[in-house]
Amino acid sequence: MRVRRAPPRWQADLSLAIVALIWGATFVVVKRALADFSAVYFLVLRFSIASLCMLLIFWKPLFESERRAVRRGLWGGALAGLFLWLGYMLQTFGLKYTSAANSGFLTGLYIVLVPLISASLYRRWPQLRELAGIAIASAGMVVMTLPDIDRHFHINRGDLLTIGCAIAFAFQLLLLGFYSQRELFQAVALGQIACAALLSGCALFAEPPRAVWSGYAIFAIVLTAVFATALAFALQTWAQKYTTATRTALIFALEPVFALVTAISAGSEPLTAAAVAGGALILTGILMVELKPGAQL
Repeated sequence: MRVRRAPPRWQADLSLAIVALIWGATFVVVKRALADFSAVYFLVLRFSIASLCMLLIFWKPLFESERRAVRRGLWGGALAGLFLWLGYMLQTFGLKYTSAANSGFLTGLYIVLVPLISASLYRRWPQLRELAGIAIASAGMVVMTLPDIDRHFHINRGDLLTIGCAIAFAFQLLLLGFYSQRELFQAVALGQIACAALLSGCALFAEPPRAVWSGYAIFAIVLTAVFATALAFALQTWAQKYTTATRTALIFALEPVFALVTAISAGSEPLTAAAVAGGALILTGILMVELKPGAQL
């Protein structure tokens, strides 16, 4: 029987960088689409269509695998999906009471929280090189968002909700890494998105559904559901099978860089010294780890 070898770690890390690119590049699309859709209804459509896409993509491996293995993967993915949905909901409702800059800054705390929570759960700290990379990348995110952060920044309920969002995303990364390395990753990926779709549907009572249908609205739904959800989360689940949650969080620090590059290219954001300096720090932190990868945690 031939044993399938694990791919080089750089392939997993590159896949995560592609995920960050997809999310960053579609940020402008999502922001504009939320003017036509209520947030929860948008999540229902996004995750429901993505679930169907994943089912079509992974139909063969799911059908050919043992039923018990599929069920274990689905349940593991559903647990990660609970925190994924919780993160999106807390971030969405937090934005009602805080600024977009504050939200982006506080959501980015998950990059720091992942290694801390991982160390407390598994009693193993990331390598010094990884901790240094995280510190530098986090400093870059601060530099990028600092010019736009409310000068009278104080913790309000929106900020508290967004901090909860960061905690939820941190646990989602850790759980996804845990189950993708132990269960059928296709089932884990499908379980996560299907759970988020189901919970979003149950949350419709919290916000009345609203939609203004147009060609752009349909384009936004299809783009975010197929590419930014089905493809992106499938890639993330596969990649986390071969890399650590700490490195995943660090690579995802690229998302605001890609979002800013896209916004500048579209002419909706100016190129500033803070953006250049922050982006350079984020890239430096990631390269510090990637140019000399350590042993897997």
